[in-house]
Amino acid sequence: MDASNLALQCLLRDGGTETLVMYKPVRGERELWDFPDGTLANREAAAYAVSAVGGWDLVPPTVLREGPFGEGTVQLWVDPADQGALIDVVPRRRLRQGWLPVFDAQTFDGTRVVVAHADRPDLLAAAVFDAVVNNADRKGSHLVLDGTGGLRGFDHGLTFHETPKLRTVLWGWAGQPLPAVELARLECLAGWLRDDRTALAATLARLLTRAELAALRRRVDRLVGAGILPDLPSRRPAVPWPPL
Repeated sequence: MDASNLALQCLLRDGGTETLVMYKPVRGERELWDFPDGTLANREAAAYAVSAVGGWDLVPPTVLREGPFGEGTVQLWVDPADQGALIDVVPRRRLRQGWLPVFDAQTFDGTRVVVAHADRPDLLAAAVFDAVVNNADRKGSHLVLDGTGGLRGFDHGLTFHETPKLRTVLWGWAGQPLPAVELARLECLAGWLRDDRTALAATLARLLTRAELAALRRRVDRLVGAGILPDLPSRRPAVPWPPL
């Protein structure tokens, strides 16, 4: 009920098989000042394609299909495991070992706190993925661990804008060198995006505009060329609101 856009948990039945999914119809998307109307579903599907082909395996399987309220995204539902927080708000003196501070803040009663996240390879990989897709809304609640301990990310409707809009809580590695595994992923992804005949490029061409696809190619090329994670921007918001 607290979702910004219409989000419905649904049950798919195929014979004796039942599967929980999240269905987000296009007609339930609210208007935004900085993203074209009726495009969030396409961006969610594009994020899954990049996550799957790029090897991040972050976004649960997501497809575009007709539903009770028209076309929208249908995404496999993931029940989060109770394995502790990945992103948290704590007094700085209680910042746990192995956690990275992102920014200082105050609670409503004036208590000074720090927003921080765990220093984990899978979270770092998510930060790289967000830089690739230009994620403008990486809140802490959009990342969970599934029943196997694998990291899963949700709500990728605000992605792939042609202008820089990266807003995330995963700034703990800002400006640091890309790990070899992430650099290798990016190099492969750059090759697939440059060739319009690849399945990935063809899929993204159906979901994004030419300008958005060209901007995606440039972002990947810049990441490969620089070999480091993006640094915090100085002239635009760096964190979504609310951050968690």
